[in-house]
Amino acid sequence: MSDLKNKRIISVATTGAWPKKENNPDVPLQPDEIAEEIYQCWKIGAAVAHIHVRDKEGNDSMEVETFKEVIDLLHNNHPDCDVILNLTSAGGIANSEEARMAPFIQLKPEMASFDCGTMNWMYFGIFNNNPPFLEKMGKAMLEAGVKPEIEVFNPAMIHDAAYYLKKGFLKAPLHFQFCMGCANGSPATVEDLVFMKSTLERVCPGSTWSAFGVGKGAMEIMYAAIAAGGHIRVGMEDNVIYRKGVLAQSNMQLIARARRVIEEFGCEAATPNEARELLGLR
Repeated sequence: MSDLKNKRIISVATTGAWPKKENNPDVPLQPDEIAEEIYQCWKIGAAVAHIHVRDKEGNDSMEVETFKEVIDLLHNNHPDCDVILNLTSAGGIANSEEARMAPFIQLKPEMASFDCGTMNWMYFGIFNNNPPFLEKMGKAMLEAGVKPEIEVFNPAMIHDAAYYLKKGFLKAPLHFQFCMGCANGSPATVEDLVFMKSTLERVCPGSTWSAFGVGKGAMEIMYAAIAAGGHIRVGMEDNVIYRKGVLAQSNMQLIARARRVIEEFGCEAATPNEARELLGLR
């Protein structure tokens, strides 16, 4: 592991549940677009692909067959692509518990998201991750051999993860994704990132972590996470702009910038196999 201390994992979140073509005409929404964008991002440095899918109208979806179509297109068209697949277990906030778990239960990717706590979502709804559901989902991930990516939107959720680890619904080593800048969650600032990191080190020592910032804090969080020894996530799920007033041309443009920043800092982008070692997937 000491040989990997200078490596930084780049995750690409190509699509998400909310942005549409009217927000950015280049956001990939349909399976062929998503699969091709994942492949192109892998070629330039993404080790992990966090996958959301949409229905034919471009709305959020948790249809297993649509996830399978993305995966099949990726592997059939690009058999050399060894990117780590990380399926969402959320989609949009209105999906049922069964629908949220079905993709990782049936398709058994290497990773899936585990949102560790209920929160008010963007001032218009409740993102429901109640304790019985988290216990059920943690058990299902253990049975399916899927590693949870523990998404936390504030420091309290790190304490929640420690509880589920203690109770046996999660298994160490844990991997966290700090989701920052979402309304009703922790702001996307260096100060808040440092507090999230110190909380994690105290409450769940030995864990790995990644971070992303939504909106104006995106670059601040990317720079700070790299400098602090963490990993990063970028992509149109989190930001459809490249810089203020300029739309991103593609997910590849965001990945290329992330890799440049990592290399300018004196580190290297981890390959998928290096990421597997860092994350305890092998």
